[in-house]
Amino acid sequence: MRASLSSGRLVHAAPAGSALAHMYLDPLPTNCCAAWFCCLFCQNATHKHLSGAPVLSADALVKAAIEPHVRCVCFFGGSPEPQLPFALEVSRRIIEESGNRKRICWEWNGCGSPRLVESAAELSLRSGGVVKFDLKAFHPDVARALCGVDTSRSLENFSRIARTFREADLLTATTLLVPYYVDAEEVGAIARFIAGLDAGIPYSLLIFHPDYQMSDLPVTPRNQIDACMEAARSHLQRVNLGNVHLLRFAA
Repeated sequence: MRASLSSGRLVHAAPAGSALAHMYLDPLPTNCCAAWFCCLFCQNATHKHLSGAPVLSADALVKAAIEPHVRCVCFFGGSPEPQLPFALEVSRRIIEESGNRKRICWEWNGCGSPRLVESAAELSLRSGGVVKFDLKAFHPDVARALCGVDTSRSLENFSRIARTFREADLLTATTLLVPYYVDAEEVGAIARFIAGLDAGIPYSLLIFHPDYQMSDLPVTPRNQIDACMEAARSHLQRVNLGNVHLLRFAA
């Protein structure tokens, strides 16, 4: 969606039944943050350039998703929340038209409308998919430094999904180990928060690499990685280290 300067109201930037989006087939998959257990930084910064964004119709997305060789459909970005009603409708159609043979997954910051976020989780549960929250920070000052806003809505929605779907192996989280910002104290606070809901929720710490507007930072230092892993494991049962190919660059 975009803001209309003439009326001050939000209007759709894409025709009805479509979205500003891009899709691709990942045969491995190589870009799934949940693969280790179930199958201002942004490494996908091009999603910010709305003027050149491709328009993808719901029909085209559904048609591609129900092809026999496709197993999972993951909405990520960016973050799918700005176009979540579109993504939900597409997901329902994929489940129905495939005979519930496709997994629906979400990789997002989790800041969407609580009602819509819960609807998305229901679709993932129904199809055997997962819901991944990118918990960038816990303390408000750190969150504002990295994101421009605090992460209270993300934490609230994470709690909502954890409590609503308590018996399901549905929810997971990641945190990017930004050098000099997301240290063991920050990771420990996030891990305690998750453990307060369920210590068995999978949690993956991602090694940072310089990109976009944070290209002046190094790869996450090894001592920071080790301290953060220890902090997370002191609270949670299932902790993973992601982006391990970057370890050879960690000082």
